[in-house]
This record gives sequence, C-alpha cells and structure tokens, in this order.
Amino acid sequence: METGTKTRTTISSRYIPGTVVDRSKMNGAAGESFLDKVFYITGGIMLTQVREITGIDGTTLQNWLKRGWVASPKGKYYTKEHLARILLIAMMRDTMQLARISQVLSYINGRVGDETDDIIPESVLYDYVCRVVDVLADGDSAGLNQLEEVVEAVVESYEERVAGAKKRLSRGIAVIVTAYYSTLVKNHAENMIDQYIGTMKTRK
Repeated sequence: METGTKTRTTISSRYIPGTVVDRSKMNGAAGESFLDKVFYITGGIMLTQVREITGIDGTTLQNWLKRGWVASPKGKYYTKEHLARILLIAMMRDTMQLARISQVLSYINGRVGDETDDIIPESVLYDYVCRVVDVLADGDSAGLNQLEEVVEAVVESYEERVAGAKKRLSRGIAVIVTAYYSTLVKNHAENMIDQYIGTMKTRK
C-alpha cells in the first residue's frame, strides 16, 4: 500500500527581507545583489527613497538616528551600509523591542558609526541573513529545525578579524533570522484567519 506524500507548508514572503519591494520587480534579487541594484548609479540615497524601500515613516527613521540605532547619514545621503542596517532592524521590529534589536546588532558589530570594531560590513551581514532566509524558505527545507547548519554553511567562507568573531556572527544571524521568521509565521497566521473567516462568511 502506497503512502501519501505530505505537503510541506513553506513560510516565506514575496518581499525582499526588510523592505516593501516585491522580489519579482527586482528579478528575485535580495541581499547584496538588491543593495547593488539600489546603489548602482549613486553612492547615496535620500530619506524619501529609504522610506519607499522600507515602508517606514520618516519620523520613525529619524527616531532611530536620534537614539543611535542607525549612524547619521553623510549630509542628506544614506549609504549602502546605512540602508543595510535599517533593513536588518526592519526585519526584527515586528517581533522584538528596538532596544533588544540594538543589543543584537551591537553584539555582532559593536558601536554604531564606529567601523573599527566591526567584524563584518552591515551590507555583508544583511546578505548572509538573506541567504539563510532563502534556504529556509525553500520547499525542501525543514525550516528553523535546520537553522544552525544553514547558518554554518553560509558563514563558512567568513574570515575572522578577531578571535571568536565567527561564533558571534553565527549567533547574531540566528537571532535575526528567527525574529524575521517569527514575523513571517505571524503574517501567515493572520492570512489563514482572513481565509477561514472569509470562507465562513460565504457559507449558507
């Protein structure tokens, strides 16, 4: 007797992580490939463009700057590293307090605006995170059950600047991805509620 194959529920998003940009409009780009597209012509973007990419209002972004969660822009322009950090925060903000998010990012890269204690550029960190997210969103993935091994594979080529940096990086990525995955699960649950309630309303 043949046994049926269970359908695996894939938790994913059509949007590039941390943004309101549909992946299909960027040919599936994410991580550094997405950042490179944004900054292909210019080395900096304005606040209005950051808002368009992230969907975050200007007041919130200014508050992040004021509190030191994001480094001040150069003049009025945000660099690739600025945007990467904002996207990382945006990935976690729905399920984690901002003070905790700051703690996670500081654990990885130290003080905001001081690149001397960074163990990795924010843009590369964002790229690593997106790569892990993409693997976990694959239909053949076991989701967070294989988070540790996926992170390990993604950071395999990373070269430590200081002793223990790779472990810090791996732990930080695991936290970021878990927080983001929690948001995706929350959104998935809300979509299920909308679907089921909608079905109930149409029943005679």
